[in-house]
Amino acid sequence: MSEASPGAEQPKVPEASGIDLARVALRTAREQARARGEAAQQRHQARRGGGLRSGARADGRDPLPLGAAINRLISESGWETPTAVAGVLGRWPEIVGEELANHTVPGPYDKEDKVLVVRCDSTSWATQLRLLAPQLVARINADLGHGTVRLIKVYGPSGPPQRYGKLRAPGSTGPGDTYG
Repeated sequence: MSEASPGAEQPKVPEASGIDLARVALRTAREQARARGEAAQQRHQARRGGGLRSGARADGRDPLPLGAAINRLISESGWETPTAVAGVLGRWPEIVGEELANHTVPGPYDKEDKVLVVRCDSTSWATQLRLLAPQLVARINADLGHGTVRLIKVYGPSGPPQRYGKLRAPGSTGPGDTYG
């Protein structure tokens, strides 16, 4: 830090003129009046039983239409993405086509992994859906926003577990559990 030499010029700070001083004084007076008014209003409400009362103007305590209340609940709970995906699943036949929709059932959506599970009623339809999965992901993301669905997991039909022979050990999963 060097001190300024006596010969160097100091930058001039303009002094406040009369109009500037008046503006500052007016602003200060307004802020003080507002604070006094708010304090008086709080004292008045405390005498009347405290708390806020209903008035002529809308505030956060007024009743909402059902749609607005549901939208508020969805946004406050962070359910925007799962709700949007559920809306797409409601339009599943429009997205995949009637024929494919007759043989597939969209299942749960995993929000963290961004994976949609789809069950098919036969292995041939599961194969067909696996081939179409990248196109469906692109179509769904175009509708919902990029990155909403990252992957579609396709499951074929599941049958009863295979049971070989009359005698079985408790907890056995069949011949494949011998070595493992």
